[in-house]
Amino acid sequence: MASGKSGTALELRGSTGAVRRPNARRGNLARLIGEIKRKRHGYTLLAPYFILFFTFTAFPVLMAFALSFTSFNVLEPPKWVGWENYANLFVKDEVFLTAVKNTLLFAAVTGPISYVACFFLAWLINELSPGIRSVVTLLFYAPSISGNVYLIWQVAFSGDSFGYVNAFLMKWGFAMEPIQWLQDPKYMLPIIMVVQLWLSLGTAFLAFIAGLQGLDATLVEAGAIDGIRNRWQELWFITLPSLRPMLMFGAVMQITASFAVADVATNLVGFPSPQYAGHTIVTHLNDFGAIRFEMGYASSVAAVLFAMMLGTNLVVQKLLRKVGE
Repeated sequence: MASGKSGTALELRGSTGAVRRPNARRGNLARLIGEIKRKRHGYTLLAPYFILFFTFTAFPVLMAFALSFTSFNVLEPPKWVGWENYANLFVKDEVFLTAVKNTLLFAAVTGPISYVACFFLAWLINELSPGIRSVVTLLFYAPSISGNVYLIWQVAFSGDSFGYVNAFLMKWGFAMEPIQWLQDPKYMLPIIMVVQLWLSLGTAFLAFIAGLQGLDATLVEAGAIDGIRNRWQELWFITLPSLRPMLMFGAVMQITASFAVADVATNLVGFPSPQYAGHTIVTHLNDFGAIRFEMGYASSVAAVLFAMMLGTNLVVQKLLRKVGE
């Protein structure tokens, strides 16, 4: 009898558990629906943004990942090829491997330097008076919004004796003949890095300026009471932790700019560059996507670039969490 009762109790528990799970799910769904109804005005206002974001940003990214596993030339329906595009990228496409090497080197040099330069210049400019600060901010920001800004560098590094750099070197005896700065593979990538650094004081720079101007002055006063004795301690323990959102935004912008370099290289050294010395992942992507119309292969290039950017951003996020510790 005892065993029978225990078996009946287990059956009842099992049956009630089976009944409670759907009821719990229905309860959660009802609460979610009720929450949406209560906040329907906010969701209604946000709906146009989410629709546009999904249509023009999220959906194309998802489509690119899907097309990366196909052979697609725009004129014919996509054909499933699996991992063939990725295998060709890393095994057969030597130009892509050169582009990866150039891009990683470019990002490793220009990314950190431009990021640190943006912040420290913003930090120094913030100490100036409002009138002078506005003028200096405009001077530093102007190159990033200029039109045909590459013309200046093309003239400076011109391969004849009329180029500013060659003229200076020949006049003072550092060179006997003009150097082909934009045609010699030895010089092309460093010159592209210099120009990119000159253009890097853009949106992240303005974000740092805005964050520093909005910094609560009472935090500095409290820090002085707690034992902060110099500006470097103030920077590490107060300023940087208070600017974590701006630091993250600036990091994303600078990482994206350093990995997505293409216009600078194309305008300075041409496309394709001699011995692919100025070739990057984005120029490789443009080659197969905008010129050859091999969209499946180009999508696989874009997927690799996206993975590299995402991995770098995750690493930077972990580093920024340690700021001020």
